[in-house]
Amino acid sequence: MKVAVIGGGLAGSECAINLAKAGIEVVLYEMRPSKFTPAHKTSYFAELVCSNSLKSTELHNAHGLLKKEMEILNSSLLEIAKESSIASGRALVVDREIFSRKVTEVIESHPLIKVERKEVTSLPDADYTVIATGPLTSEGFSEFLKGLVGESFLNFYDAVAPVVTAESLDTSKMYFKDRHGEQDEIYLNIPLTKEQYLAFVEELRKAEIYEPHLEEDKNYFEACLPIEVMAKRGDETLRYGPMRPDGLTPPDGTKPYAVVQLRAENREKTLFSIVGFQTQLKIKEQERIFRMLPGMERAEFVVYGKVHRNTYLNSPQVLDDYLRLKGREDLFFAGQIIGTEGYVEAMWGGLLVSIFLRKLYKIGKLPELPPKTTITGALLDYITHYPHNDFKPMNANLGILSPVDFRIRGKDRRIYKSQRAIRDITKWKEKNLSEIF
Repeated sequence: MKVAVIGGGLAGSECAINLAKAGIEVVLYEMRPSKFTPAHKTSYFAELVCSNSLKSTELHNAHGLLKKEMEILNSSLLEIAKESSIASGRALVVDREIFSRKVTEVIESHPLIKVERKEVTSLPDADYTVIATGPLTSEGFSEFLKGLVGESFLNFYDAVAPVVTAESLDTSKMYFKDRHGEQDEIYLNIPLTKEQYLAFVEELRKAEIYEPHLEEDKNYFEACLPIEVMAKRGDETLRYGPMRPDGLTPPDGTKPYAVVQLRAENREKTLFSIVGFQTQLKIKEQERIFRMLPGMERAEFVVYGKVHRNTYLNSPQVLDDYLRLKGREDLFFAGQIIGTEGYVEAMWGGLLVSIFLRKLYKIGKLPELPPKTTITGALLDYITHYPHNDFKPMNANLGILSPVDFRIRGKDRRIYKSQRAIRDITKWKEKNLSEIF
């Protein structure tokens, strides 16, 4: 079997490594460095462009549970992420350069993976093809896909948060703490009074923004709205969003009206990103407004916020239960292009498609679908069977899991769902995947 994987992001890298480990010949196509996306900066595989957090590790949290399921299913990138992690309490935060470099080394050193550094504008010659070009699919390949899937091809916009140097911050006006009330030197917090918060919101509303060059309407994913868009929705929107003060009481015991949180971007903690501050503000406005925040008066920006086009399929209309293009059993899709949102979800898509292909390689048939009591099965079902006409990208969340007894409430409900998911994904693996593990 020969498999072509198009796209060297998280999904494509996960898929390629897993296939090669199973003895399958892979050709991995990546257009960087000859051509870059609006967000990528390096030629490394699996480059993290927006954040260095892979979110919670707690099992009663959907992202922690998804990572546990992926661990059970032998995710290669999750293992590399743990090797590249920065100590961060209840989240898996990685040094993004170390992570991407390690992934690149694994891919380029594997004898069964051939790397082709070029833009693809049609399907390569292979027994099977996996399209994992991600939310920043090139214009050339996007045009090809439009012809392949028709008018069901959609797009949305996402935003990148700014990154500042630690040495430029006045940390005497900040304090280290995570949102769970534990001391954690990954998260720096800036407390704001009501007056400071409202002044900040007002400046966001008046600020100049970049207008996109593309003609399409901007359909922002609600979980990743630009901060200035949130500010225009009302005085309190940010205070109940990324600037909520819950669990972030300062050491002196005072209660802030709002809190800005910064997260370490590398192991050395020399860089910090502003959590939830995705933006399309002009550079001069980012400097002016974000330097209003206490402790950021002299902030040095190494990454400015930006908006870029993200691309995804109307998957319920064009993909089958196994993430294949309907009518094309040789053509799989994986990663954010299928309509998932987030790093871990992208890795998950590549992992799942690699499992399907490995099962085909070993015994010539696909496994049973994973149960919807698991994040794996529920997210797959959402992507392929969303019942309405307004399909939008979806994060992993406990709400998509099969319901539980209504008498189970609160945290007990989350714990029960988590325990059930771990049990059921383990059973699914034992029943369906014994030949490939």
